[in-house]
Amino acid sequence: MDLRKYEKIMADAMEQCPFPISTEELCRRYEGVFTAAVNDVLREEGLIARTLPNDIMPLKDEMKVCGIAFTVTGCQSLSIKNEMEERARMLEEIQPGNVVVWDTGRDTISAQWGEMMTKVSKNRGCRGAVIDGGVRDTGRVLEQQFPVFCRYRSSNGMLGRFRITSWQVPIMIGEVRIYPGDVVFGDIDGVIVIPRKLAYDVLLRAEEVCRKENGITDMINEGKTPSEIVDGGGYF
Repeated sequence: MDLRKYEKIMADAMEQCPFPISTEELCRRYEGVFTAAVNDVLREEGLIARTLPNDIMPLKDEMKVCGIAFTVTGCQSLSIKNEMEERARMLEEIQPGNVVVWDTGRDTISAQWGEMMTKVSKNRGCRGAVIDGGVRDTGRVLEQQFPVFCRYRSSNGMLGRFRITSWQVPIMIGEVRIYPGDVVFGDIDGVIVIPRKLAYDVLLRAEEVCRKENGITDMINEGKTPSEIVDGGGYF
């Protein structure tokens, strides 16, 4: 691909276009629907690879979160020089309404998230964390009622095993490229990422899907046959 074309694509994806409603309302309304409805809307738009790997799941089934992607990357490393200082700088850049999304390169050893990161992030107005890796201090994280999605739990801290390499840059988790500012939505069925420019329109359509499914539920409760439901515009 021509470098200038690539740079334009990247610039367009990183553009922080405003939403027609407040970020707080957008996130609240997303949390009023469910990921499957959002997934169906994205499929209608031809976007069929927007879900993070299926092993990234909530610490508790009832956890649900929507927020604006604050991206972080890291890799396995034995180096500890300035490691804590880098963590502090990263945490200080988290903004209200963010969800931290951490690309670990599919690390299987360390816990990239824990009690203290939860406390600091929550105090900064962060709405949750999605870690393609591990969490520790799980009981103390759960006590804070802060939505966390991850692949595994481990007592292994990062120090001397893993370190941050950058933040607020485009990342890739599974098949999904995630840009700072994208909308991240997670529930019991996993995590889905909505491109920022589409997020409001996708929300409106997902709300329509939910209303329609309520109508289908009514038809089922009324005793209509599956064929009658399909004839009436329903689906399964």
